[in-house]
Amino acid sequence: MGVTGSGKTTVGAALSRRLRVPFADADDFHSAANVAKMSAGTPLDDDDRLPWLRSVGAWLAEHAVGGGVMSCSALKRAYRDVLRQAAPQVVFVHLHGEPELVRRRVAGRPGHFMPATLVASQFAILEPLQPDEHGLVLDLGRSVDQLVQDYLAATPPSPTAPAEPSPGPQGDSGEPR
Repeated sequence: MGVTGSGKTTVGAALSRRLRVPFADADDFHSAANVAKMSAGTPLDDDDRLPWLRSVGAWLAEHAVGGGVMSCSALKRAYRDVLRQAAPQVVFVHLHGEPELVRRRVAGRPGHFMPATLVASQFAILEPLQPDEHGLVLDLGRSVDQLVQDYLAATPPSPTAPAEPSPGPQGDSGEPR
């Protein structure tokens, strides 16, 4: 999870290869109307997102037993709740970093429907993982290989599915990791 340009797709695809589980990009689940709206520089509202989130949740539920990795913004707790309702075992990996780094990444990304002008709106609605949410926070400034290793180091191995990290994104100091 994370804002546009945080590396969700790149890291998610690498993680799925490492775990040998299917990968999906939530962007591929958007309706044509949602893509057109974002392409025009208009942020989606919650009514736009609900059918999309339900589709993403259905994919997660279908892959609950064997495992799977989905890149999805999941910026608000309410959005993550929709996903958890469909797939209670879901674990979130929040790729977090500085807005300026993300803006540079998005501005340099050719052919994507999400313009750099919407980065600020994504950060504005971002609600960090709460201590009762299964997941962890990783620094998007690290390399893809480092991020995959960070995830694997934070999770115990599992023979049947990706393992769940400890609940909550907090370290021993109480600060986000």
